[in-house]
Amino acid sequence: MIPIPSWTLLLLGFILVLLGAAIPWLIVLQIIPSTFFLNFFAYGASVAGLVLGVVGLAYYAHEHKGKRR
Repeated sequence: MIPIPSWTLLLLGFILVLLGAAIPWLIVLQIIPSTFFLNFFAYGASVAGLVLGVVGLAYYAHEHKGKRR
């Protein structure tokens, strides 16, 4: 298994949360049409981004444990 750095998980989580917030905003502004798939995808991206962000923070804390000062 290839190890994934913590910053990659944090970045991916941030992008997914941003996507999960941007899609509903674009739907409300009627720039893109509201579909069941798009609504479900926005919710899933937001939840997956939140989970990846928390896991990335946990990896970051584990990698830097005891390296203060």
